[in-house]
Amino acid sequence: MSRFRHQKHREVPGLNLASLPDLIFTVLFFFMIVTHMRDVNPKVSVEVPQGTELSKTANKAGLVYIFIGKPVDAQGEVVSNETRIQLNDRYVSVEQLPQEIAHERSKMSESDRQNMVVTIRADRETEMGVINDVKQALRKAGALNINYSATQKKISN
Repeated sequence: MSRFRHQKHREVPGLNLASLPDLIFTVLFFFMIVTHMRDVNPKVSVEVPQGTELSKTANKAGLVYIFIGKPVDAQGEVVSNETRIQLNDRYVSVEQLPQEIAHERSKMSESDRQNMVVTIRADRETEMGVINDVKQALRKAGALNINYSATQKKISN
């Protein structure tokens, strides 16, 4: 018969943390590449309407965003009931819109100027007269390629 020795003082081996920095930097680089930083911070509350026939915009280089809705503060609380127009990061009036569009167009490259697309994100409670005034101002500015933002409507059977 053989004799077995029982070890009474067994220790758990320590964790090998040598590859931990590599793992952390890999995850960090992944999030840096995948994360999309928002270009424009909306200063108005916008709950876009729903639609059924939607498509995504392919070229994002020549986009100009116009938000139409009620103004909000930094916490997202509605400040006023008047409808405001926001072009990129500043409030504009309908009368100022053609000059501001021309200013935005002058900041773009030549290829982006020709393919400039104005995206209107209007709140679903916005009156159609305000949107029509914005469209007329865009027509004066020569911005004829206009997109309207909406969310996909859930179709139930």
